[in-house]
Amino acid sequence: MATVQTKEKIPSVLRVSAKSKPNAVAGALVAAMREHSVVELHAVGAAATNQAAKAVAIARGFFAREGGNLTCTPAFTEVQIDGEAKTGIKLIVS
Repeated sequence: MATVQTKEKIPSVLRVSAKSKPNAVAGALVAAMREHSVVELHAVGAAATNQAAKAVAIARGFFAREGGNLTCTPAFTEVQIDGEAKTGIKLIVS
């Protein structure tokens, strides 16, 4: 299997919104997991957290086909949105 070399660094923190598509987030998560051993998904609000959780489940399916597995640890995080501090959920995936 050939790997694609890019000059862009894949982030180890992915921000998920209520409008994020779980399949797209899962793809980004898989790519980030291949570059980093731990990736965080940050979500603020119930709908965003739902999309993040779905993305982790989809990504886990990708890794299961390859004989791998993911673990996900939830935690709280504080993020800045429009200069205002908000409490969000952080899903730590390894």
